[in-house]
Amino acid sequence: MQDTKTLEELLNTQQKKLAFFQNLVLVAAADGQLDEEEGKFLLQIGNRLSLTYEDVQPIVDNLGVLSFIVPSEGLQKTLELQTLVQMMLQDGQIDPREYGLCMEYANRIGYSKGILDDMVAQLTGGTPDSGRNAATVS
Repeated sequence: MQDTKTLEELLNTQQKKLAFFQNLVLVAAADGQLDEEEGKFLLQIGNRLSLTYEDVQPIVDNLGVLSFIVPSEGLQKTLELQTLVQMMLQDGQIDPREYGLCMEYANRIGYSKGILDDMVAQLTGGTPDSGRNAATVS
């Protein structure tokens, strides 16, 4: 049986929590606007990780110079990519810039475009390998 861990168990240090949150903010801000649903999702994740305004303000203040922080643990990498894809899908569209950042993250953790597209399809209710329609970039 696979060892399943919660987000809170994987992100067991403040540094891991902030790095994860930073990656989410980067995807949310990629299209130049923070949709209401994206904002709610960020707030939900921030609350789940017990992050305060003071914790995340430096991320927001320095957004233009920040880049992805890739975790070292395999399970955390996969869970993080899945959450980044969820962030990308929050506004109901797949913005090319957001998709590009998810693709960059996927590449950096050793995942192919096919894996990313399968993940998008699964999270949008599509089926993997069904012509990749669910992952069509708008």
